[in-house]
Amino acid sequence: MKIKCIIIDDEPLAIKVIENHLQDFENLELVATFNTAIAALSTIEKNEIDVIFLDINMPKMSGLDFLRSLPSKPHIVITTAYREYAVESFDLDVLDYLVKPIPFGRFLKAINKITNRIELEKEKTNEVSFQEEPYIFLKVDKKLMKIKLNDILFIESLKDYIKVITVLGDYLVHKSMTSISEELPQENFLRIHRSFTIAINKITSVEGNSVEIANRRIPIGRNYLQFAKQKILNINSEE
Repeated sequence: MKIKCIIIDDEPLAIKVIENHLQDFENLELVATFNTAIAALSTIEKNEIDVIFLDINMPKMSGLDFLRSLPSKPHIVITTAYREYAVESFDLDVLDYLVKPIPFGRFLKAINKITNRIELEKEKTNEVSFQEEPYIFLKVDKKLMKIKLNDILFIESLKDYIKVITVLGDYLVHKSMTSISEELPQENFLRIHRSFTIAINKITSVEGNSVEIANRRIPIGRNYLQFAKQKILNINSEE
């Protein structure tokens, strides 16, 4: 089942940039584009739209005023040339805030947020029996690879790259550890070292200041030790 999107922006070039980015994602369907918020109302009312890529400064009605007017909101990704509306936007529960010009790497991060949020919502409503497992897209050798979250064993930082170790193989990705950690659900993944983020359910043993995953011993950094052990061993920090 595809994630249905619309774009609302009064700049044709800005719409074109997002359209081009969306073409790389097979799980997203662009339903329509609009140059005013008012023009989009009928489509939103008649269709189940999952995501709106929404500009702020537009004629007749601003993106934020439009957002306040919606009785029920799809997921909103703000796309704007202005940084100063970020706090106000997140107060309105937007999913992400993209500043133009939008580089593909930053757009990819937003798509991973969208995908994970929608999959989690499907789980909560018990509609996942026939749904695909949660996944993220990672850019590997100039192409986007779909990586199922449950296949990830751990991630290792290698200067300007990360190595994503999965049950199916390893993937070298030009991305920081901080960036990938923000895209992964915190209930399933844990950063235990400056150089390592692990899948908690893939741990086979804990020994001293290290864990074992797939016969690989991975250190727990000194600054991560207390929190990591609490989470891994499910210890209540108040005890």
